[in-house]
Amino acid sequence: MRYALQWLRSLVFVGQMYLAMAVLGIVFLPWALFSTRGARMACKTYCRWVRWTARWMVGLRTEVRGTPPADEVLIAAKHQSFLDIILIFGSVPAGKFIMKRELMWAPVIGQYALRIGCVPVDRGKRSQAIGRMVEDVAKGRQEPGQLIIYAQGTRVAPGVKRPYKVGAGVLYNETGQTCVPAATNVGVFWPRKGIYRKPGLAVVEFLPEIPPGLSRQAFMQRLERDVEEASDRLMREAGFEPGGC
Repeated sequence: MRYALQWLRSLVFVGQMYLAMAVLGIVFLPWALFSTRGARMACKTYCRWVRWTARWMVGLRTEVRGTPPADEVLIAAKHQSFLDIILIFGSVPAGKFIMKRELMWAPVIGQYALRIGCVPVDRGKRSQAIGRMVEDVAKGRQEPGQLIIYAQGTRVAPGVKRPYKVGAGVLYNETGQTCVPAATNVGVFWPRKGIYRKPGLAVVEFLPEIPPGLSRQAFMQRLERDVEEASDRLMREAGFEPGGC
C-alpha cells in the first residue's frame, strides 16, 4: 500500500514537472529569444521548481555539497538521472553541457539548451565526435561559463560499472582548464527510467579541483578514481551498497 501511494505521488510529480517545463518555456520565450540571460533564468527557475516540488510531493530532498565553481572550468560529472542535471546546472552561474545532438530536437529542452550555449555532438564514430566536440567547444568559448561533460557518456545506474570515455580527457587537454569532478547518488532515488521516486536525500558533490597540466592518462585515472570513490560513498550514505549489483 505504501509503495502504491508513493508511486501515485511520483506519477503526479512527474506529470507536473513536464507541464511546468512547457509553461516556463512559453512564459520565458520572448526574453530567451533575445537574451542568453533570459534563457538561463528560465532554466534556473525550472531547476528551483523541480527541487521544491520534489521535496513536498515525493519527499525527495536535494543537497549540493562542496564548492560549485564560478570560474571558467571544466566540470566532469557522474550521470545517473535527470536530477543531477538539475542540481549541477542550478548551482553554477553559467553551465553549458556537452549534449547528444539528438536532444536538439527535444521540445523546450533542445531550444533552451542551444540558447544557453550547450554544445551538441554526434555520437557516431568516436574520433570524429571528439574532433567535432573540441571544435564546437572552442567556438562556444566566446561567453565564459562552466563546461559540463558526463565522463561516462551516458546515464549509469547505481552499482553499474561503465568505462570513462576519452572525451573528458580530450577537453581537459585542449581547453587547458582546471577540472572540477562531481559525484552523485541521485540514481538511488530517481532512476534512469520509470516513474517511481524514492524519498530521501539526493546529493551532488563537487570534489577538489584537478589542475591543468596532467597527461591525458594521468588525468583520466585520477578523475575516475575521485568520482567513483565519492559516488560510492554517497550511495552508501543513502543506504545503497554499490557492490551489491
